[in-house]
This record gives sequence, structure tokens and C-alpha cells, in this order.
Amino acid sequence: MKETVEKEKKSVWEKYDKKDLEKLEKVCGKYIQFLSDCKTERECAAEVVRQAKEAGYRDLEEIIKKSETLKAGDKVYAVCMNKSVVLFCIGKKPIEEGLNILGAHIDSPRLDIKQNPLYEDSEMAFLDTHYYGGIKKYQWVTMPLAIHGVVVKKDGTSIAICVGEKKDDPVFCISDLLIHLAGEQMEKKAGKVVDGEDLDILIGSMPLKGKEKDAVKKGILEILKKEYDIEEEDFISAELEVVPAGKARELGFDRSMILSYGQDDRVCAYTSLDAMLEVEEPEKTSCCLLVDKEEIGSVGATGMQSHFFENTVAEIMDRIGEYNELKLRRCLKNSRMLSSDVNAGFDPLYASSFEKKNTSYCGRGVVFSKFTGSRGKSGSNDANAEYLAALRKIMDDHKVNYQTAELGKVDVGGGGTIAYILSLYGMEVIDCGVAVLSMHAPWEVTSKADVYEAQKCYVAFLKDA
Repeated sequence: MKETVEKEKKSVWEKYDKKDLEKLEKVCGKYIQFLSDCKTERECAAEVVRQAKEAGYRDLEEIIKKSETLKAGDKVYAVCMNKSVVLFCIGKKPIEEGLNILGAHIDSPRLDIKQNPLYEDSEMAFLDTHYYGGIKKYQWVTMPLAIHGVVVKKDGTSIAICVGEKKDDPVFCISDLLIHLAGEQMEKKAGKVVDGEDLDILIGSMPLKGKEKDAVKKGILEILKKEYDIEEEDFISAELEVVPAGKARELGFDRSMILSYGQDDRVCAYTSLDAMLEVEEPEKTSCCLLVDKEEIGSVGATGMQSHFFENTVAEIMDRIGEYNELKLRRCLKNSRMLSSDVNAGFDPLYASSFEKKNTSYCGRGVVFSKFTGSRGKSGSNDANAEYLAALRKIMDDHKVNYQTAELGKVDVGGGGTIAYILSLYGMEVIDCGVAVLSMHAPWEVTSKADVYEAQKCYVAFLKDA
């Protein structure tokens, strides 16, 4: 029976004609550029705002300051601390009837530079880091790394940093022990092969002439002062992220896949944004919500557990002239959401971790995950059968290729998304995204076909949900 089910599944590539392939390449070309340009949540938020403005979206804060009202067809956006963004296209129906929401996250696993990071040891200069999100630490050594972020000085001046991406930029790395001396290291479990406190990036080795103590460190500080007007104490008020250096690339002789850092969850964030900007004059108010901090539990002011989204919906309702507390609660309860997040793509090299009938496959379309969680669905949103049935109809009506999956075999592992947080309002929520190989690795893999189907899915949802 298992083999029969497996054979019935088809790659969506076989269904595409020339027109489909042209649309696919257009979507994926823009997506690859987005991945290359946006490697931090701040960079993503800035690019989302840029594209939104080009599409006619206005800043909600400006509308509030001017005491302007909103009506059907109006487009607005709001930003939280330059790290989370939400877009609304006001629908024809009363907002009390609910929103159609696409929700994704724009943070990704990485290394964060500490607040007191710079030190010299054995005539080499390093920056101390603290890893962010779930990573296999050994995957981050010896590869070219870039530094992205901001340094904010005491006078409020914000200095943007991006080093390691341009052709003539230097890059950085984390060293590893040579194999010739690694006998003891190779006996350790994978989680201990590289310790978290050893993920320090090498940034220089040239001593500053005339200096006897910490001459290499002082040389680095001189460069930072000259190039960026940064003092050592400015690291205290900096947010600097270490990410793999290099652009997103097409993968394979047939160029059918994409290799890039940060596809969890920017593959869903980008396709959600692209769908949102495509849909005009919806019946129900459309919403694209792109948040931070999902990789560490959706906490903090810019994470999904904050009140940013709820507060912004209240402001929207006020500008429409429909706000009161009860109507806000009804709006949230009556909403429908696709929690646009990735799933683990089946990898035949690690087949024992997957259950083939209920896993996602690269190249077989967008993935619906009725539940996530781990070990008995712990911590999961579990979508209603009625909601799944409605979505099946929408997908079929719009000729969207989709599959269903869970995250690995029962009791093997698991994971979570922002879905359960929005479900607390009583709205219908389901996880819906793209299959990813090597998830949370410095370089992740997706199928162009799945990226295209996700974008089609999100457009269909905003139009008909």
C-alpha cells in the first residue's frame, strides 16, 4: 500500500506548459534577488516597505497623524521597530467579518555579535558571538561569512553595516581544528563537536605599528573608526548579525532548484508579499503579516506574541470608523489565516526520519500541514477539517498544486510556527508553505516549482477565502 500511494504522487513540473514556466521563472527570479539582498529581518522589512510604497501602500502612522479615514481599496502598512511589517488592503465587506491573513516570519538562524565582542588572542582579532535559533553549530565553521546590521551611536545616529557581500569586500570565518589533530574532537557527539562559545569570527591579524599590547585589536578599531566612525563602546548599542556570504543561486544542471541562506522562512515571506501586492480590491480585507523572532519562540516586541498586530488592526478599524472592542474581537475571530511557513522536504539520503505517505516532497506543490508540534502534537495548532475542506476547494478552483505533510515521523522530532498564536483569537489557521531541504543549515534548498505554487496559493487564498 505504501508503494502504491508513493507512485501516485506526481512532480508538478510535468503539468507546466511554456506559459507556466515563464511565470515561474519571473516569480523565482525576483525571489532569488530578494534572498540575495535581504539577509536580516531589518533588511527584509525595509525591502517590504519599499515594494509596498511602489505598489501604492501608505504609512498608517502618517494617516493617523493627519486624521485621515480609510475606505475600501485603500492600502496601508505599519512597521514595528524596523523588524516586523504588516500590510492591509481594505476590502469591500465590513472588517468585522474578518481578514484574510498571510503570516510569515522574516528572521532566520544566524550568529549575533555580542555587546562586548572584540578581543585579541595570539595576534589574531576575533568577534565573540551568540547563536540565534536552532543550528547545527559545526555547519558554521570554515565558510565565508558576512556581517550585516546597524550600529547606533549615543547621539542617535544609525550606521548601516554590510561587509562581505560585494565582490571586493573582505569576508570573515570561524576556524576549525585540522583533521590531523582532531582525534579527540571526532569522538564527540555532533552537538559538542563545536561549542557555542567557540563560534567566534576571525576578523584580522595585522598589528598596528607602534603598539605593544593588543596591537591587532587596535588596528581593527582604527579601521572601524576610519571606515564607519565606530568606537569600541558603540558595540553596546549595535545589532550585528553574521550570515553566510554570497548570493542566492540556481541549483542543478536543470536550474530547477534554489540554494540560499534564509529560505526558512523568507520563501514564504516573499511569496506572501508578492501575492499581497498582486491582489487589488478584495472582497474581505487582505493582510500580509511578516514578523520577527519566530526562531526563538515569537517573543519580544517584534515577535508574534506581542500586541503589534492586534493594535494595528484596532487602528485600522478606527480609521475606517468601525472600532470598538467587541468589533475588534469579532474581526479577529472571523478571520482566516495561512501561517505561511516551511516544511521539511523529503530527503532520500535521510529517509529513515520521514514517513513517506505524510511528508512533503520538493517539486510537488505548496504544502498544507494540518498540525505541527512534536511528540503527540505538543504545542501545535491543529486545523479544523472544515477549514481544510474549504481550502481544498479554493486550491482546486484556482488550479493550485498542493500536498499535505507533517514534520517527520512520529516521535522523531518536530517544530512549531506562529500558527498557534493567531489561533488563540478563535480564527481558522493552518500552516501552508514550501518544502525545504537542509532546513536551518547555512544554505537551504527549495524547488522553483514549489515557490511558484506557493505564490499562486496565496493569491487564490486572498481572493476567495
